[in-house]
Amino acid sequence: MATVGPGMALRGVASGLLPPAMVPHPREEMFTVLVVDDHPLLREAIAQRLSSMGAGTVHEAASISEARTRALASGPCDLAILDLGLPDGSGLDLIAELRAQGWNRVVVLAASDDPSAVRAAFQAGAQAYLLKSASPGVVTDGVRRVLEGGLYADPSVAPLLAAGTRVPATDNTPRELSAREVEVLQLVADGRSNKEIGDALSLSALTVKSHLSRIGRKLGTGDRAQMVALAMRAGVIR
Repeated sequence: MATVGPGMALRGVASGLLPPAMVPHPREEMFTVLVVDDHPLLREAIAQRLSSMGAGTVHEAASISEARTRALASGPCDLAILDLGLPDGSGLDLIAELRAQGWNRVVVLAASDDPSAVRAAFQAGAQAYLLKSASPGVVTDGVRRVLEGGLYADPSVAPLLAAGTRVPATDNTPRELSAREVEVLQLVADGRSNKEIGDALSLSALTVKSHLSRIGRKLGTGDRAQMVALAMRAGVIR
C-alpha cells in the first residue's frame, strides 16, 4: 500500500442526488483508491496524479489475484482504476467482482481503443474508459467525472462509440442506439431518476426525457423496464 501526500479532495455532488454509497467523501476526508496494473512505473504515475487530485490512500496491485487480496483487506474504496490486460486474467472479470462487492466507481485505463473492448468494459460495470496514452488532463477529467457519479469515455474513443449499438426492438428488428442513448439506458437500469441521470451526464431532465422518448420510438415501447430488458438481452448494458 502506498500512502500519498495530502491534497484537496474532490467535492461530491449533493447527497440528495445520488444513493449514499455513490456520494464521494466530503472534501476534508480525501478519497481512497485501488490501482491495478502490472507496470510499476505506470502505477506510480497514476498514484501521483491521484495525489494531486486529493487521494489519501492508494492501494496497489499488479494482478487480479493481488487485487482480490487488496480488495478483501481494504473493503470497497471510493475508486478502482485497472487495466484489462492483466497477467493472470481479464480485467473484465475483476470489474464484475468488484462491482458485486460494492465498489461503485471503476475506471478502466487500457491501451486498446477497440470499440468492442470499450463497450465490454462499460457492460461489465465500469464508469469510465481511459487510454494509457491519454494526457494528464484527460485522466483528471475522467476520474473527476466518475467520483461525481457520472460516466466518461476517453475523447479518442468516444467518436468510435458514436456509431451506436444494435438492439432488437419489440418486433425483433435491430435498432441502432447512440452512445449517449446507451449511457442513459444504463443509468435507468441503475435505478436513477431523470434528474439524477441529467446530473450524471450534465444534461437537463428535459433532455433526458427526450432521449428516453427517442429510445422508446426506436425500440417500440415507452416502458422503461422493457427498454432496459431489451438492451440487457442484447448485451448493450449490464
